[in-house]
Parts: sequence; C-alpha cells; structure tokens
Amino acid sequence: MKKAAKRTKTPVIMQVIPELGPGGAEQGCIDVCAELVRAGALALVVSNDGPRVHEIARAGGAHINMPVDSKNPLVILKNALKLRHLIRKYDVDIVHARSRAPAWSCWRACKSTKAEFVTTCHAPYKIENEWKRRYNAIMAKADRIITISHFVAEYLRRNYKVDAQKIRVIHRGIALEKFHPACVTPERLIKLSKTWRVPDGAGIVMMPARLTRWKGHDVLIDAIAALNRPDIFCIMIGADQGRVEYRHEMEEKIKSRGLEGQVRIVDHCDDMPAAYMMATVVVSASTDPEGFGRVPVEAQAMGRPVIATDHGGARETIVRGETGWLVTPGDPAALSRAIAEALALNLNQRAILATRAMAHIAQNFTREKMVSETLDVYAEILREKFMAGVSWRRDGDSGLPHSGIAAE
Repeated sequence: MKKAAKRTKTPVIMQVIPELGPGGAEQGCIDVCAELVRAGALALVVSNDGPRVHEIARAGGAHINMPVDSKNPLVILKNALKLRHLIRKYDVDIVHARSRAPAWSCWRACKSTKAEFVTTCHAPYKIENEWKRRYNAIMAKADRIITISHFVAEYLRRNYKVDAQKIRVIHRGIALEKFHPACVTPERLIKLSKTWRVPDGAGIVMMPARLTRWKGHDVLIDAIAALNRPDIFCIMIGADQGRVEYRHEMEEKIKSRGLEGQVRIVDHCDDMPAAYMMATVVVSASTDPEGFGRVPVEAQAMGRPVIATDHGGARETIVRGETGWLVTPGDPAALSRAIAEALALNLNQRAILATRAMAHIAQNFTREKMVSETLDVYAEILREKFMAGVSWRRDGDSGLPHSGIAAE
C-alpha cells in the first residue's frame, strides 16, 4: 500500500496586544511579526488600533482590530468568542498574549481549539488584594510563559508557583542600527539642542521616563540640588499622560530647590538616539523595580555613562562598575555621588566605558537575539504539537530564518 504523502503546514502565529503604541511590548510585537514573515509563517496581530498599526502591514503581517484593551468582563468574553472564530478561520497554531486583559480572552478562546496559549509577562504586577492576584494569574496559565527578565521569572515562581520548566526568559532587544553613535547626525543634535534650549557647554544629566511618581523624578531633583553644580543642566524627558497634578508638583519642587534654570521637564522625544548623544550621563531613578527597563540598555548602546537603581531588571542589564552604576533606590545622596563620579570621567575613561557598554549590549540585548529566541519558543511548541521536525534556522548567507511543519 502506498504510504501517504506528508503535507507541509504554514505556521500561523497570532499575537494579541492591547494597542500598538510606542512602548517596549509593542516594539517587540512588531519585531516578532516581521521575523515570522521572513521565516515563512503567517503573522497575525490583534489589537485595538494604535499609531503603529501600519508597521504590521509594512512587515508583511495582518492586523485585526478588536477592543482587546478593555478590562470590562463582558467585553473580554465577547473578545474570546471573536478570537475563537479567528483561530478556527486561520487555523492558528499559537496565540501569544502580551498583556493581562487580552490574555483572559485568549485563554478562553484557546480552550476549545487546537491552538497553544503563550504569554509574555512584562512586569512584576502589583498584588494589592485577592482580586488583583486572580487577575494577574492569567499570565501564569499559559503553556509557555515568556518573561523579559529573570527578575520577572522569579516573581512568577514566588507568587504563582509556576513550574520553572514552563518559563523562558527572553530579554528585550533593541535595534543597533538605530541606537548607535555613528547613526546620529550633527543636524539632529543641533535641532534637539535648540528645541530644548540647552546652555552651551553644560554637562547634561538626562532622565527619560514618563511622568509618574515611581519613576523617581523627585529623587533626581534632590540629587541635582545636592550636587550644587551650576555648570550642569538636567533634562527630564517624558509626557505626563494626563498626570497634570504630578507634573505641577515636580515643577514646584524644582522651583523650591532654586533649580529653575538647571532642571527642565520636556515632553516625549521622537528622536531618543540623538537625545542620548547629547547626554553626559543618563539616569534611571525608578523607586519601584522595573521588569526590564529600556533606558539603561539604550543608553549603553549609545556609549553613554548610565546610572540606575539597584533592583529589578537593571541588575541584569548593567555590569556594575564596568558599564554603569547601580545605586540604592530612593537615595538622593547615593544618586548624587554616582552622578558626580560619572561627570568626573576624563575622555579616556569615558571611551573605555563606552566600548565596554556597547559591546555588552551588542552581545546580549539585540533585536535579533530577542526575535530569534522567541521563534525558538514557538518552534519548541510546534514540535510538541505536531511531533515532527520544526526548525527556525539560518539558511546560507541570507541571514533569514526558515521554517517547516511536517504533519501526516
């Protein structure tokens, strides 16, 4: 009897995220979508619109609009039904949820289909009460759980008793063709300097962080006051996102410290590589631990001295004493001392630090490494699902991964 021929099935991966905005989770979603397309898979992205939807189409993926950003239980249930329909329509193999609200819909949708459920946990979500604990727990219900740091992985193991075998730590990655000193032109630096009215010759202390209390703006203001250095200029980059009262509070604090001419709060910057190049030292002063923290990674990639608080993801992205400083959270005096040390570096010391930092990021925190490791997780799941050969491999000199799923 003639043996039945094997047929090849194109992998179908659906990522679900609240919306496609400027954040790190959104960037990761777009990057993975593009790599899936290059690998020969069908890449679907479900979100409630956003300014970066066009990037999905540009990458070759397909975007489906759905209110998956809603936390309303009824909307979550309706989304689950719609997702279930999409899973069956497109014969989806893996549903990858990148946030809690859509994860609840994805989990319910996958239960009555053959699709496998994956989550990415981006932060150590606060557990303020039992309801919050149950809401957060959805991230631990997946067949595979991707975490953006070992810190977040430990949070899941400690609070939700997640089997370590289900967790895959994949650090966020950045695009080195964007975050590299050689990519920033003098014209871009001049434009930003004029926009922000930066004094000529001033040493610049920069903190990119949205205006919210736990980011530690008040700690940096106190640290700048303690420095008592009229030759430096501090720029805090970040929109208040409606937190008008907090912004006003920080502006009043700047005035009360007599720093009106030295500390300035500016809105979101669309050219962060140029902003980093203007900085003499970059600060991340978060008082609560961050799951990962893009600022220290981006600053190191640009060869800037960076200071971050000694907790959370920063411990995994900064090599203490070699590529940057780690200081006690919420301690203006410690932060002030570290800033003084960074400002005191001579040209040779700055060059050595920059070389170490840039090499560290190029080895450990690139976009290519992040997407490759994510596709490895998908391939691992597909191998188990189809019990046949699945690989995302480099083919020849093209640098593009390819995949195949063989099923009887």
